Amino acid sequence: MERLQKVIAHAGIASRRDAEKMITAGRVKVNGQLVTELGTKVSNDDRVEVDDVPIYKEEPVYFLFYKPTGVITAVSDDRHRPVVTDYFPEVEQRIYPIGRLDYNTSGLLLLTNDGEFANHLMHPRYEINKRYIAKVNGIPNKSDLAQLQKGVVIDGKKTARAKARLLDHNVKKQTAIVELIIHEGRNRQVRKMLETIGYPVDKLKREAYAFLELGNMQPGEWRPLLKKEVNRLLNISQDK
Repeated sequence: MERLQKVIAHAGIASRRDAEKMITAGRVKVNGQLVTELGTKVSNDDRVEVDDVPIYKEEPVYFLFYKPTGVITAVSDDRHRPVVTDYFPEVEQRIYPIGRLDYNTSGLLLLTNDGEFANHLMHPRYEINKRYIAKVNGIPNKSDLAQLQKGVVIDGKKTARAKARLLDHNVKKQTAIVELIIHEGRNRQVRKMLETIGYPVDKLKREAYAFLELGNMQPGEWRPLLKKEVNRLLNISQDK
């Protein structure tokens, strides 16, 4: 038996807090009966409906995926471009990505069917670090990197403090490899940060999410997260 709001959250309908609001607002039924009490518990045999639409209760699954470039971080695309879930044909659960990576950005992406887990990781207050490697045009100096570390203004709002360092550079080609570690997840944030200080991005890859790394994986490959990895991700955010 699990609390009703947790079941709704795991189904990806809403966060647990929003699920509680749905219950108290009279939007949830169990076995055809309206339920407004937050302490209600349900089993796998109970039929749960939100706004008269049945929810599907699945066993939670968690995956680490190496997203290639040229793939949309979505479960469908109206322009028929490749999407990340195309790489999981044998997975029966209705999984979706946690956060996003741009179409032209590759790297580590998490997918799940656990809505509560996804909402937990994406909440800004948990400040989970993501490490990116960017190939940029031009060679940033220490002063340039210091701007990134202090935060720069993109889309009218200053970014949080970041970690930035120069990994390599090519004087002849006037290109450089920059590592940037951020905990925010704003739209095209890394590209915009580097463009703001005058170094447009040629290639971008997310190499790490918290303690998770790609290792020897190749683009398009994925693996299930271990239970201890799932628990550690939750513990990291809860410690904030």
